[in-house]
This record gives sequence, structure tokens and C-alpha cells, in this order.
Amino acid sequence: MTKPSNRQIDYTALADFRYEIRRFLNFSETAARAAGIEPHQHQALLAIKGLLAGQAATVGVLAERLQVRHHTAVELTDRLEAKGLIRRLRGEADRREVLLELTLRGEKLLRELTLSHRAELQMAGPKLVAALECAIMRKRRRHRCSNNLPPDAGVSNYIQSKHKSSKGR
Repeated sequence: MTKPSNRQIDYTALADFRYEIRRFLNFSETAARAAGIEPHQHQALLAIKGLLAGQAATVGVLAERLQVRHHTAVELTDRLEAKGLIRRLRGEADRREVLLELTLRGEKLLRELTLSHRAELQMAGPKLVAALECAIMRKRRRHRCSNNLPPDAGVSNYIQSKHKSSKGR
């Protein structure tokens, strides 16, 4: 296998792709904090809820899904349980197994965050997909891959809408 030349490596496409990912992650982190939880807590709720049917939500599975160490997942689980967002249950088949489950409060919070994330993806998704396509294309077509569109205000719009809705409560 030959090493690609600098001309074959498209740094701009990769940088644009990472930029679009970062913009979405920034939205996600801001939305989680506006909802009163930390971004890792939101990711943990989503990881637990998003498991396939029949897959047990354990601390080990959570650690794998979040790509963190086991003890970090234990601390995260402790914090979520203290906030009343999840509960620990003993496994029925193996009583040593500890299963994680969202509480009604955790379900409600995750639903609100998921709806806002879906709306953001509807706006930002096409740019993210286009950036990914450009990053994996061998030959870039300049007119399709230029990222000269101004950044949208997804994060600030979300924060403004949350601020307005909290005033009305």
C-alpha cells in the first residue's frame, strides 16, 4: 500500500467534518446544561434508553457505550441516581448483576432533550452529512464540498426558546 501524498489528503474536508461534529456536540452540551444536567449525564441516559431490546443496561455496558473507565461509569451512575434520573435494580437471573433503568423523571428529561436534538439534526444534519461525504471522497468536487455557508444559530435559538419557556412557568 502506498502512502498518500499531501495532495491526496484533504485536510479542509476533514477539518470541515470535525467542525460540523463539534457544532452539534456544542449544541448538545449546551442543551444538556440548560436542562440541568451535565453532557455526560445526558449521554448516559441516552445510552441506557437506546440499548437494543434484550441488552441489559449495566455499568459495564454503560462504560463501553460512553467509552469511559468502569469506575467513571459507576460515579456517573451514582450522580444520576442521586438526581432521581435512574435507579439500580438487581438482575433476576443473577442477583449479583446490577441493572440500570431510567425513572419517570429521567424518561421525561431525556424525551425533552431528544426532541430538541432531533430538531437540531434536522437543521444541521444536511451540513454534517455533506461534510462527511466530502471527508470520505477521494476526489473532492470544489463546488459541492466548499463550506462557505454561515453557521446557523441552533444553540442560541435553543437557549432563547428555553429561556422564554421558563419565564412563562
